[in-house]
Amino acid sequence: MDSPLVLGIAGSPRRHGNSERMLDAALKGAAEAGARVHMLVVAEADIHPCRGCNSCSLTGECVIRDGMREIYTLIDSADAIIVGSPVFFATVPSVLKILYDRMQPYWARTHVLKLPLPRRRPGGYIVVRGGGDPYGFVAAQYSTKSVFAVLGVDYLGEVKVESVDSPSDVGRHPEALEEARALGKMIAEDAMRRE
Repeated sequence: MDSPLVLGIAGSPRRHGNSERMLDAALKGAAEAGARVHMLVVAEADIHPCRGCNSCSLTGECVIRDGMREIYTLIDSADAIIVGSPVFFATVPSVLKILYDRMQPYWARTHVLKLPLPRRRPGGYIVVRGGGDPYGFVAAQYSTKSVFAVLGVDYLGEVKVESVDSPSDVGRHPEALEEARALGKMIAEDAMRRE
């Protein structure tokens, strides 16, 4: 039997910034626990916004022909999912929101077509933000939890880091990087127990 696959979803429009470095730490922890890991960089995926056409409510499939085809397969094959993102105006960046909105076929399958729920698997969220936004992390967390609920992902934990604005700021938070590594390890171990 293969070791479980932990999928990391990098939701920042900027490569190698704070949230991606935190996600790297989580995937390192998952690999140390014996899991296979893969990072999906949403900003580099060829995906387009949901059209709101509701065709997926008829078929359970999205009619848009783009990079989501491969991403759906990747999501379906993942035994655990960890999302890493910054906060942009109290919620997730637009590149990640496009991915989230394209989860509509999963919702349509269970809520409209009454197909069985997806298999349960563990997941977590890593979120970073700068200063100045009075609304904090809540909207970004709820968006992610909503998507996890549709995908059958049990939300096992999160790591939140504040006051990181420049791409290297998270380096001043070694405790947060360690917390991310521990989250990845815990999620991988939970996925192994479920196999």
